[in-house]
Amino acid sequence: MNVWIAIIATAVGCYAVKLLGLLVPAGVLERPLVQRLAALMPVALLAALTAQQTFQAGDALVVDARLAGMAAAALALVLRAHFLVVVGVAVAVTAGVRLLTG
Repeated sequence: MNVWIAIIATAVGCYAVKLLGLLVPAGVLERPLVQRLAALMPVALLAALTAQQTFQAGDALVVDARLAGMAAAALALVLRAHFLVVVGVAVAVTAGVRLLTG
């Protein structure tokens, strides 16, 4: 029964958040600061998820081949490589480090 309470509470909470979004006056949404924050929010969330997936294994903080792949991808981005090249470099470096370290 506790699972259903959690499901219903989550559904009500999601509906309330959507309703609050509709009730925000248009003037607030047109402010430059709000627009800049809204534009940067997806980037910040994606960076946080990437960091979590890179450095977490279970409940532990882990530094392994994924870090080398991320560093190689960052370098490829700094060098203005195409996105598919960045992904390919990250995959290749991660696989190479895993091959060398076992």
